[in-house]
Amino acid sequence: MKKIFYAALLITSFVFAQSPIPAGAKLEKVFSSGKQLEGPVWKDGVGLLFSDIIPAKIYLLPSDGSAVKTYMEKSDSSNGLTLDNKGNLILTQMGKRRISRQESGGGITVLVDKYLGKRFNSPNDLVVKSDGSLFFTDPDFNIPVGGTKEILINGVYVRGIYRLSPKGNLQLLDATFDKPNGICFSPDEKKLYVNESAKGEIYVWDVVNDSTIENKKLFGKVTPYADGMKVDPSGNLYCTGSGGISIFSPAGLLLDKISTTSITSSENPSNCTWGDADRKTLYITMKTMLLKIKLTATGIESHGSNLPQNYNLLQNYPNPFNPTTVISYHLASPANVSLKVYDSLGREVDTLINKFQQPGFYDAQFSIQNSQLPSGIYFYTLRAGSFSQTRKMVVMK
Repeated sequence: MKKIFYAALLITSFVFAQSPIPAGAKLEKVFSSGKQLEGPVWKDGVGLLFSDIIPAKIYLLPSDGSAVKTYMEKSDSSNGLTLDNKGNLILTQMGKRRISRQESGGGITVLVDKYLGKRFNSPNDLVVKSDGSLFFTDPDFNIPVGGTKEILINGVYVRGIYRLSPKGNLQLLDATFDKPNGICFSPDEKKLYVNESAKGEIYVWDVVNDSTIENKKLFGKVTPYADGMKVDPSGNLYCTGSGGISIFSPAGLLLDKISTTSITSSENPSNCTWGDADRKTLYITMKTMLLKIKLTATGIESHGSNLPQNYNLLQNYPNPFNPTTVISYHLASPANVSLKVYDSLGREVDTLINKFQQPGFYDAQFSIQNSQLPSGIYFYTLRAGSFSQTRKMVVMK
């Protein structure tokens, strides 16, 4: 129904779950000469490093803004890249089915290449924890030509999630996945996220004693597949996949999607990472292209025990009013929220809120200034999940 006036300035007491994509943010093409780009990682004072699987190279986008150049000529088909706690480059080398470290002098040290004496399939993506331990995924979709799956447990070939301790001890954390791929921690490292690539499912575990994972739960889903993932400082998760990067809140609610189809519809993102000095630029690898977009990366505030325990829609104040009144409401849990105003015949005259919101205390301001809304009784309705409540208010001119 066409609205009969323009109004409604939203005022919130706190900033809760919202898209970290600012208005007007645009994707930029940085590089377009790749063959199969993957695994970006930012290194302060150096720039952005990223893999090119097919020519087995690692490229560098220097932090001084100069042109992309070759950083490593023979990377043995590196995929995922990360840094250890000393700033050394850690890389998965699918061509040799191993994970290695580049030393300060440029040499390569193999960190791990076997489990139970058998070679990995093709280590794909990885993340280093603050204690120095390394968590990585080992799917089977990039086994070198002529190679075979080797790790067999109880008659099943393993496509696993592993942890390599700072002392070099290797643990198999999970062997239930078919195609484990993207992997990352929550900012406090209490949660581990891994996606089941072919199904587009993202799972989350509790990290116990810094070394094991428990309580596996489905966190989110993208279609038709999932690839590399990263988390921002607010805990929002970014998952690359078909047509763009899906952004989830820490509660697993889809906040937004960075569509890459404006740049190309023939390529899809493979991975992403935060870069530049302020870490608010998201760099995105595609098949042949490297893209970037400037984000706010703020997101969610937590207010602990100060959060409301129940849903509630309060009486507007002042009431009667002219020209402005404030409608307050409480949310006890995350929900898709709508707050609408109706006339006495049940016709909608304005939508004040229509979006996902986190738990909290909220105020919405409703104004009839410069409108033709007549005096009379009006109703406002809050819907949040299965909760619904309506109150009436009076316009007096």
